[in-house]
Amino acid sequence: MDTASLLSLPVFVLICLATGASGAYFRPGAWYKSIDKPSWNPPDWLFAPAWAVIYALLALAAWMVWEAAGPGDAGPPMLAFGVQCVLNAIWSALFFGLRRIDLALFEVVALWGSIVAMIVLFAPISATAAWLLAPYLLWVGFAAVLNFALWRLNRAAPSATAS
Repeated sequence: MDTASLLSLPVFVLICLATGASGAYFRPGAWYKSIDKPSWNPPDWLFAPAWAVIYALLALAAWMVWEAAGPGDAGPPMLAFGVQCVLNAIWSALFFGLRRIDLALFEVVALWGSIVAMIVLFAPISATAAWLLAPYLLWVGFAAVLNFALWRLNRAAPSATAS
């Protein structure tokens, strides 16, 4: 591994940190604590470590594909990586910022699809990188189901969409 390879890894880490910054900016707060939640809603403390692991795996997977494919052939997988980063960041703004559980539900389904696309594009280049994304896919699938449950429980409540 050469110096350029080692220097590109922090770039992917920074991209993932920037993506996660949306969740740090748009925080759950009192509104989220006040809405109805299903009995199987994870405890609040679980989200930060789960996302930290997911972002680390995501950065590593993207870096592995970048290194294996090379800049000339990494276009489609890196585009998929970028799209899912944007969709990931938007969810927090929709759900916690705008308090639009309904729009966040549609968005999280799109995010899940973008992760599937990323896995499909990563797999021929690096099966390991594709497998590193499995926890992300599972977590976002769970988040989509939770988002749906939150929408159902709170769709008639004015606080679910009030600013």
